[in-house]
Amino acid sequence: MSQPSDESARHQRRMARKKQVVDERIAAASEERGVLILMKGNGKGKSSSGFGTMARALGHGQRCGVIQFIKGRRETGEYRFFREHEQVDFHVMGHGFSWETRDLEQDRAAAGQAWQLAEQLLSDARYDFLLFDELSYMLKYGHLEAERVAYAIAERPRHQNVIVTGRTMARELQAIADTISVIHDEQHAFRLGVKAQAGIEY
Repeated sequence: MSQPSDESARHQRRMARKKQVVDERIAAASEERGVLILMKGNGKGKSSSGFGTMARALGHGQRCGVIQFIKGRRETGEYRFFREHEQVDFHVMGHGFSWETRDLEQDRAAAGQAWQLAEQLLSDARYDFLLFDELSYMLKYGHLEAERVAYAIAERPRHQNVIVTGRTMARELQAIADTISVIHDEQHAFRLGVKAQAGIEY
């Protein structure tokens, strides 16, 4: 058998060192509990990431709940796909974007109703995974109190995983988050004149 080349030998040494570091980190991460994940930023893909993670949870037989806080005027592809799933409780609240409704009281009432439901899901240990899609806008616009939202999420059952999406995140949520991912916008088809299309934007 031929001897490994110098390049191959260096690669093997690097990978051995990397494996040792990874193994040590895995061994140190011994706590088992649910996590709060915040998906923020002005780039495309925050909700998509949330629903992709939910699909992963469903693959493990977990019970899931979804509340979409804004997308209430048009059926989204994710709603059409997941609404009949026996392990998913899917709720679409709200009446569309605020610049479409232009009705502050209606928007605040819808946000309040949606959050009451969210608090019920957060207190129900049967749910393993919850996705609060575009919840952050409700805090940004002052429709909900950030302290109340953060408290309910922090007091959820220990095993429950939660994802919150939206461009900006209240400090109160970031203070209790386990994972925060920021999606940046470098380019978007809409600014190139490409119309929003089913299966991509909704």
